[in-house]
Amino acid sequence: MTTPPPGLRERKKQATREALREAALRLAMEHGPDQVRVEDIAEAAGVSPRTYNNYFASREQAIVSAVTADREARIAAAVAARPAGTRLADAITEAVVEQYTDTGERAHKALLLITTRTALRDAFLDTTAGIESPLTAVIAERLDDAEAPTARVLAASVAAAVRIALEGWLRPAGNAESAASFATGGLVVPSGALPERIRTALAPLAPAFDAADRGASRA
Repeated sequence: MTTPPPGLRERKKQATREALREAALRLAMEHGPDQVRVEDIAEAAGVSPRTYNNYFASREQAIVSAVTADREARIAAAVAARPAGTRLADAITEAVVEQYTDTGERAHKALLLITTRTALRDAFLDTTAGIESPLTAVIAERLDDAEAPTARVLAASVAAAVRIALEGWLRPAGNAESAASFATGGLVVPSGALPERIRTALAPLAPAFDAADRGASRA
């Protein structure tokens, strides 16, 4: 399936979104997220606050978007690019692990910023829901059945599993004092290896993916 290139209007929208999320992250890292207003982000990106609200519901969403931008599309593309015959469960697991752990220095610094604020952590976790739609399309194409709900159910399950893995990764291990710090927005040191957490969270879905694969091969 070939996706046509975006038109001029869509390219302009993509450029505006990118300018807003880049401005949001830069200002947050320079001044601290609590000191950044929507108006500041809009001005830095050269648009009005009203335009900003057409793209993001909060400053936290814009800041986090600079880190997670297009990740859901890259996951779907990585699954689609796996060699024919690759087990669906393996293709999805490896694509998710790759896209959530292959971060550069800039993204790493931004993630450290995100762990210091409850609202930013919540916004970061909420981005996992974006996995569902593009992954649904890829799975449906793989199963050659765009009408059945199977692809959507499987994709939604992946999104939920990734969120659970991230919640466990961000939650501080240890005593009640650490948990209280997490709840109030204190610094969180991610616990455990994220790739392993993602693999563990996705493992229970493997039988369902295998069953879908077998059903598609019999069709």
